[in-house]
Amino acid sequence: MTDLERQGTLMWSLVTCSSDTDAPKGSADSFVAFAMDDGTYWTAAEVAPFSHVGQMVAQWEVLEPSLRRADPTAGSQVNPERVVAPLPQPGKLICAGANYRDHLREMGIAEVPPTMEPFFFLLPSTSISGPGDQVTIPADPAAKVDWEAELGVIIGVPARNVPPGRALDLVAGYTVVNDISSRGRHRRPDPLAPPFAFDWLSSKGEDGFTPIGPGLRPAWFIDDPQKLSIRLWRNDILEQDGTTADMIFNVAQLVSAASERMTLQPGDVIATGTPAGVGAGKERFLADGDSIRVEIAGVGALVNGISVRSAVLA
Repeated sequence: MTDLERQGTLMWSLVTCSSDTDAPKGSADSFVAFAMDDGTYWTAAEVAPFSHVGQMVAQWEVLEPSLRRADPTAGSQVNPERVVAPLPQPGKLICAGANYRDHLREMGIAEVPPTMEPFFFLLPSTSISGPGDQVTIPADPAAKVDWEAELGVIIGVPARNVPPGRALDLVAGYTVVNDISSRGRHRRPDPLAPPFAFDWLSSKGEDGFTPIGPGLRPAWFIDDPQKLSIRLWRNDILEQDGTTADMIFNVAQLVSAASERMTLQPGDVIATGTPAGVGAGKERFLADGDSIRVEIAGVGALVNGISVRSAVLA
């Protein structure tokens, strides 16, 4: 959709809402709404049957034509108590590592190896948290808990071995991801052998360590996923200020590469890597009371608070 075609178009995202501030994610009291760019929320016939966005993505090929024609403001305006993670339990949370040139440079890698291929790791669905959720981190400063602003890609079509030229056809939409990482737990102190030196699960897979949201911005609202600014503020201090144009492997290449390694299913999420500005490059890490805001142009803004985990008494 060009800027000219977008003039007068109602811009929206699909969000999962809850009428109960204390309800767990994905609970029966949740519902889907259209989140308009003017800050209002609406329900309409297109979203009424669904309790969370993941249910809609599971039927994306069927629902997409009616969603493209939807006028959310023809429905009813609502005021949800809170917006929660759009997909409470993605089938797969696939993360791309080392995918921005400027991030490699800040981590001490001057040149991208010519033979480099996309690198992926998987995280559990229990690591998902949503907009406004408190992310609890270890009290031990040696954990060195870091932030990573990332563009999230939500798959809407099942596929395997898809070439890059067709890969964007699989994308239902985009979201914002913060890949919170415990740098101090990434390298094992006592590996059995060199292949076991790194522990991706322990460093990134803790409960709540992957905030996602606020919603799903349909792919047809994004002209080019490689022309999006991506920024992160910690306590109103700008820490990351990048662009998806700096990706080593673009969205289409990542989706294609992931489909070569596994069958992609509707509702799978691919986090596409982070630009420069992470805490590890500055030896600054998250602390109790911090607030993190990640903003991706055209996609949305995701805000989370940080709190230190209380000690558990035996």
